[in-house]
Amino acid sequence: MSFFTDLAHQYIDGEWRPGKGSWDIIDFNPYNGEKLASITVATAGEVDQAYRSAEVAQRAWGDTNPYARRMVLERALRVVEEREPEISDAIVAELGGTRLKAAFELHLAKEFLRESIQLALRPSGQILPSPTEGKENRVYRVPVGVVGVISPFNFPFLLSLKSVAPALALGNAVVLKPHQNTPVCGGTLVAKVFEEAGLPAGLLNVVVTDIAEIGDALLEHPIPQVISFTGSDKVGRHVATVCAANLKRAVLELGGNSALIVLDDADLDYAVDAAVFSRYVHQGQVCMAANRILVDRSVEKEFTEKFVAKVASLRVGDPADPETQIGPLINSSQAEAISSLVDQTVEAGATALLHGGADGNLVSPSVLTGLAADSPVLSQEIFGPVALLVPFDGEDEAVRIANDTPYGLSGAVHTGNIERGVRIGQRIHTGMIHINDGTVHDEPIVPFGGEKSSGLGRLNGASMIEAFTTQKWISVQHGRSQFPF
Repeated sequence: MSFFTDLAHQYIDGEWRPGKGSWDIIDFNPYNGEKLASITVATAGEVDQAYRSAEVAQRAWGDTNPYARRMVLERALRVVEEREPEISDAIVAELGGTRLKAAFELHLAKEFLRESIQLALRPSGQILPSPTEGKENRVYRVPVGVVGVISPFNFPFLLSLKSVAPALALGNAVVLKPHQNTPVCGGTLVAKVFEEAGLPAGLLNVVVTDIAEIGDALLEHPIPQVISFTGSDKVGRHVATVCAANLKRAVLELGGNSALIVLDDADLDYAVDAAVFSRYVHQGQVCMAANRILVDRSVEKEFTEKFVAKVASLRVGDPADPETQIGPLINSSQAEAISSLVDQTVEAGATALLHGGADGNLVSPSVLTGLAADSPVLSQEIFGPVALLVPFDGEDEAVRIANDTPYGLSGAVHTGNIERGVRIGQRIHTGMIHINDGTVHDEPIVPFGGEKSSGLGRLNGASMIEAFTTQKWISVQHGRSQFPF
């Protein structure tokens, strides 16, 4: 496909160039195995070039009038709107997203670009009083300088833009490394959008590479002051460790093991719809997905029957078909891991109400129940189409089970009493929770992030200013200070 081959390059200092590494990343369509592109990996030397060009370009960009920076973001939004059908096709082809998923991702990407347009004008300073006579304290908000962004494979276009656009709007330069399974949608496509929008050369650089080639060069390099990483908690811990050792700020959006709680007074039909979407959207490859569906024992039988029936009706197949609801997992290792996990959990005593099989990277939905309280599967993130149904007796037990996980990203509570839901939500140790809704939500101005192993820091809205700017104190002595010697 010419779309992918045209973007199968590194993008450094405004130039499209081949990588200098000794091997290639092969970009495959996960549904049919078609080779989309081949990209020679970037070396540590090219990572250095990317950061150094970013540092040079940022000096002028940071001094640029924020209204001028805003215009670039406005043009980037127009580019995305104009090329939406093409980008949608790319999402379907490169990551196996369904048409519905592609539309969802593009909708959010445009919303975050709109917010970034406004963000350029939002940093503000302060004048603070001083106990010293004649002294004025000015506190400025200034760009951090250069930001390193590492994005995942599940929502690559959105989650790259989500850090790249605000960082640029706030006067920074960026070096972006996309996931090796989505080098175009998560990387070079983003570069193309901003190139067409007229972003000056050097301000956004994209390096397509892998830790096997560059080690920790992307993290350890002395130029970036902030690393924004979205991915697994295992890798996130490593990112945090390296950043701490090099005195860098890390913003980490990591995995989840969210619980969707169905109370005894919930609208069961509505709760079923919310739970099925929250578990199976994009094949369950979503950090906010409802891994665990907790159901009050008094309504367990009715809910389970309706839930299993709806899951069984989901259509699995070609993501390019608008009728498909479950497409492929991102690669064969993920498909094999999910299938193995289901088999092992059933062998350990769980009951499979639906036991999905695998056909290449297509994995049909599974629904498991009868899990032992200490089952390992209850405490881990499942990045695939597997739902765990867990009964509970009363609110206190629901809260205890929901909190019995190392993660704390999202969640939901379904109830006929909104304030009851809010009270339960306040007791659950999670960064985000939704009453009478699904677990998969993201909005441009609300703080997005998790607790425990689900991350550090927040993104969106005012949190972007905290993430990608720093404060600078400049004092002015209008009189004369008195010194003791």
